[in-house]
Amino acid sequence: FTLSFPDYVCRVRIRKNRLARLQGILAPVIIVRNEKRMLQEAVDALIDNGRRGRTVVGANNRALKSLSDIIEGKQGRFRQNLLGKRVDYSGRSVIVVGPKLKMHQCGLPKEMALELFQPFVIHRLIRQNIVNNIKAAKKLIQKGDDEVMQVLQEVIEGHPILLNRAPTLHRLGIQAFEPKLVGGRAIQLHPLVCPAFNADFDGDQMAVHVPLALEAQTEARMLMLASNNILSPATGEPIVTPSQDMVLGSYYLTALQPNFKKPKFGDNQKTYASLEDVIFAFEDKRVGL
Repeated sequence: FTLSFPDYVCRVRIRKNRLARLQGILAPVIIVRNEKRMLQEAVDALIDNGRRGRTVVGANNRALKSLSDIIEGKQGRFRQNLLGKRVDYSGRSVIVVGPKLKMHQCGLPKEMALELFQPFVIHRLIRQNIVNNIKAAKKLIQKGDDEVMQVLQEVIEGHPILLNRAPTLHRLGIQAFEPKLVGGRAIQLHPLVCPAFNADFDGDQMAVHVPLALEAQTEARMLMLASNNILSPATGEPIVTPSQDMVLGSYYLTALQPNFKKPKFGDNQKTYASLEDVIFAFEDKRVGL
């Protein structure tokens, strides 16, 4: 924290103690109410200075830096210390299209996933008595056999990752996805999330970050998952809009062929009761396009 941060804490503590003292001596209601208001203003300034109009200044007549100021902006924690530097539990690679992915999924190369989630994999290998120590676990990981890949699959199941594309110009420039292990060295991305990132597949690169704490994972899943961010925060209009190949493919798949004959009921053609049944059969690979 900056040097101005103790000033905030000191202000909050002084007003809190003063309020407790006033309540203890049964001071008039109007004085207690005024002290509560001042305490609330001190807490508000600690969280976001200047939000309620009057900016709190320090001894040198400069605005004190609040918690929000520490996080936001170019000099904030994210853009200054995380997105602009090499940090642990992060990686970057070229993005390619993943047409078989769901909107909240991304394809993560096995090589990258093994490096990013290595501490989790080592912990699970030791816990399952596959190896006895960290050194043996690292040797097993370097071999990359099926046993390690099975453990890696268990580790990433339900563990969201964050994808970011520079420049991060708005909130949707960094979103959460469920990773799916893929071959190669490129990150696979669902084409519908490209407008939010302003991404295309002509060599763009994206950074990967792994949220570690359970609270961070829950927050990523609830607030940052791509399928939960379909409206633009600026305009309120849908930012998930199909274009190019998706529109052409949808038209081609739904257009009647010149020699098309409607099958009679009861022949060898498969029939389904609803659209949901068709989608379920497609995901189960019982029918194709």
